[in-house]
Amino acid sequence: MSIIKPNNNTISAITALPAAITTGKVLQLVSASQTSTVTSTSTSYVDISGLSVSITPSSSSNKLFIIYNVMCSDSATSRNDSFQIVRDSTAIISPSNYWRLQHSTFMAQLSGNFLDSPSTTSAVTVKAQWRGEGDTMTLNRRGDNSTVRSVSSISVMEISA
Repeated sequence: MSIIKPNNNTISAITALPAAITTGKVLQLVSASQTSTVTSTSTSYVDISGLSVSITPSSSSNKLFIIYNVMCSDSATSRNDSFQIVRDSTAIISPSNYWRLQHSTFMAQLSGNFLDSPSTTSAVTVKAQWRGEGDTMTLNRRGDNSTVRSVSSISVMEISA
């Protein structure tokens, strides 16, 4: 049997482990999911109920890695609805200015990720918002009121700089 000698030392001669990497670590994770059906007829951006999280960065140089997955539909066909992610009151992600469904029996999946630099150690709120053209937008269910359901979520990780 061979003896393993790290750095030509016996195990008993090692007094400390190498220093850990200090950047790129996930320091905290907050997430929210919405399993219920939520509707809106707003033509102005409004918060999507249940898709909001609050996080307090531990350093102003740290980043926020945001991951979102939103399942939505519209009761009408060929409507231009829109979606965004905001940090406090600032829009930081507008992955598509509009989503357009050809028929109300379809559900759109809006998902993605983004690395944000909030430059603060104060609590920030990251949330999903939507607006439509006056018809009923529906979260987690097809627009034709079918029983087909889904789950929408948002997660935010603080990453050390």
